[in-house]
Amino acid sequence: MSALLPTYARSGLSFARGEGAFLFTERGERYLDFSSGVAVTALGHAHPRLVEALTEQASKVWHVSNLHQIAGQERLGTRLCDASFADRVFFANSGAEAVECAIKAARRYHFVNGAPERYRIVTFEGAFHGRTLATIAAGGQAKHLEGFGPPVDGFDQIAGFDIEAVEAAIGEETAGVLIEPIMGEGGMLEVPWRFLQDLRARCDEKGILLLLDEVQTGVGRTGRFYAHEWAGITPDIMSSAKGLGGGFPVGACLTTEAVGSAMTTGSHGSTFGGNPLAMAVGNAVLDVILEPGFLDHVAQMGLKLKQRLAGIADEHGDIIEEVRGQGLMVGLKCKVENLKLLAALRDRGMLTVQAGDNVVRLLPPLIVGEDEIDLACTTIDAACVALKGTARNSA
Repeated sequence: MSALLPTYARSGLSFARGEGAFLFTERGERYLDFSSGVAVTALGHAHPRLVEALTEQASKVWHVSNLHQIAGQERLGTRLCDASFADRVFFANSGAEAVECAIKAARRYHFVNGAPERYRIVTFEGAFHGRTLATIAAGGQAKHLEGFGPPVDGFDQIAGFDIEAVEAAIGEETAGVLIEPIMGEGGMLEVPWRFLQDLRARCDEKGILLLLDEVQTGVGRTGRFYAHEWAGITPDIMSSAKGLGGGFPVGACLTTEAVGSAMTTGSHGSTFGGNPLAMAVGNAVLDVILEPGFLDHVAQMGLKLKQRLAGIADEHGDIIEEVRGQGLMVGLKCKVENLKLLAALRDRGMLTVQAGDNVVRLLPPLIVGEDEIDLACTTIDAACVALKGTARNSA
């Protein structure tokens, strides 16, 4: 019996090493990794720049705590702000922690500005914001809330991307609106750019804050540094993680000056957040992602992938209903059970991730090339053919 809590339905695969877009088992079996550890290994496995940065820092100092200055934090924070809307950054260890910080920052902003009654956040059905008590309440999904007692108060959920419903949900206690530009866990549902623009306008009109959860969509995943850039808007607060560390645990909450200045000494903290190892890797990730032409490559590969997948969906319309997403964050809405397609792909040496609304997520590393996309699409086509054969044999 394993000593681990049985909270995961693990595949049974065990990987000994990785290289670029591929993972290798202890027996040497090769798998094309189009899961990227759920959008985490943004630069693939064993990227030389990241290996060098981590190894170099590991020989110097690992941890000193945030009671002291950490040079890597100052550098990474400045670079994130220079490349985004933000003026201030708080470093954490995960996406859930980054979202927790965003929620606290929104409440604190109104408290400091004389409106302590404004603590509620408008959120959206199907969202996923993490696994802490506050973030599962923000997500509001019954499967995540079950068995953990009364949900944390302060969240008002609405269905769909309906600006009138948002307006109706905003009251005297509303602090802000929290949304993912693309709902990854919720089924790779793209939030219309116009809706994000309308949200920005309504938040300004009501004197409340716009919070974006870009834990999965950020750091180049959609072909822009952060996905909200496609809509031409900026948030007041944004959570970031996953690809920011390229596989090393890094989370960040980015804010405007107005919001950040409300988070005074002692109002928030983290023992491990922003430690020298994490900051060395985060800075190395930005070294690569912010290179001229890198995000153009992501957009081009994303377009190629979606075009190929559209053809496969046309050919196998009884298996794949729709292709969703943007950049290298793509979902296959299935007509068969998504776990069957996921298993068929794994049996053929390709790793993917399931999502809500019966979707299979494709999250290749951002360094993926045309050869890997061709291999992925050939594998998906073969898996669809196999599923059709299985269906005929069982009929």
